[in-house]
Amino acid sequence: MLRRTSSKRRKILMKLRLAAALLGLAALTPSCLGPDNAYNSLKNWNANMSESDAVREIVFLGLTIIPVYGIANFVDVIVLNTIDYWTGSNPVSDPGAWPDNFTAKD
Repeated sequence: MLRRTSSKRRKILMKLRLAAALLGLAALTPSCLGPDNAYNSLKNWNANMSESDAVREIVFLGLTIIPVYGIANFVDVIVLNTIDYWTGSNPVSDPGAWPDNFTAKD
């Protein structure tokens, strides 16, 4: 019985240390809004890839299910925007404005 308690305590302490380390790491990242060039490039590519709304929707769903959008956003927020903040230049070029030919459904 004594071993279980110490094992549980060790697990709890390990989780607390992990949470403290993650909070410490979060404090090192700048809290600014970056340009999100990788995510916006992917989004613009999807908007320009086809004239058909159905094809764009299927590709969008595929990139969301596979989590390409999520990975691009994560890399932007954690890595690329941090590099942009500290160096002043983003490794991914600016994707430009949202395409004019893309129309939202009302």
